[in-house]
Amino acid sequence: MTSNALDLAVLARDVETWARELGFADIGISDTDLSAEEAGLLAWLDNGRHGEMDYMARHGTRRSRPATLVEGTIRIITARLDYWPGAAADSAAVLGDPAKAYISRYALGRDYHKLMRRKLESLAQRIAAAVGEFNYRVFTDSAPVLEVALATKSGLGWRGKNTLLLRRDAGSYFFLGEIYTDLPLPVTAAATAHCGSCRACIDACPTGAIVAPYELDARRCISYLTIELKGSIPIDLRPLIGNRVYGCDDCQLVCPWNKYAQPTKEAGFDVRNGLDDVELLSLFSWARDDFEQRMAGSAIHRIGYERWLRNIAVGLGNAPYRADILAALRERLADATPLVTEHVQWAIGEQERKQRLLSE
Repeated sequence: MTSNALDLAVLARDVETWARELGFADIGISDTDLSAEEAGLLAWLDNGRHGEMDYMARHGTRRSRPATLVEGTIRIITARLDYWPGAAADSAAVLGDPAKAYISRYALGRDYHKLMRRKLESLAQRIAAAVGEFNYRVFTDSAPVLEVALATKSGLGWRGKNTLLLRRDAGSYFFLGEIYTDLPLPVTAAATAHCGSCRACIDACPTGAIVAPYELDARRCISYLTIELKGSIPIDLRPLIGNRVYGCDDCQLVCPWNKYAQPTKEAGFDVRNGLDDVELLSLFSWARDDFEQRMAGSAIHRIGYERWLRNIAVGLGNAPYRADILAALRERLADATPLVTEHVQWAIGEQERKQRLLSE
């Protein structure tokens, strides 16, 4: 393998070309110095803002010290893959119809984890074909990686006040993946921030999870509550969830930079099973086999059938009173697990309360 500066600069340009050929929208290259992020990470963990995501505390500084995760790492290649499904039903219209289920737009198609990993592996193999064998590992939300910090250092964008990576020409509707490597590639320049005085994301968060600019309390975040939380959703937060049954896009939907978001060119992210515009009751009627069959290959599959029903029950409890909703909730009690039963009973109580108000 050659190592002079000219060869490495040419290689970096080639890597960008190969990445685009594989469908990535862009790449950036950074060093491993995340010392500026470490204090904030540890304070976030000390304040318990990671909720029940205990693995984050267990990993500790492995997130902020990449070479302790993969020995010998001196560079990280971060790749961006757009996911916005341009043909999906209008998000605002679905959120505005309490009888429908809102599913975060990143999850309407196939699970990005495997798709992204395959592309990153293909990119690494292209590099190996050019330079010979080299040490690397690829990551797609699968290890303790501070991906937004790394992407920021590599010039792919800046950290927004909602803590997501923002980009002037692409907003935030994209996935990030990384290749940790020992290749001494030239780093790309960091981008400047452009949030200014805007606080649209902070004001739009339904549960107040963005507790300050650039600070997120996961325990209040609807994405955490509907995806990461394994147990009971706190009662005081259930009404605030509305009809969001898997994830939440509100802070992205109001971000001015997302008017520049690029529709995905990746067919795997196209809408499946009509999940962009579907009735809550339709999803609630699925048997376990329906869920397993229809959600195979989807990111939604990983939360499992029980939490899927839990989330939909909350959505039904938040919907205006309808006799068919109340009947479906009561029917579900016949075969529900304790976790589902608790949320269904809450939803029944909400529906009965609204029924009484209508009759007064």
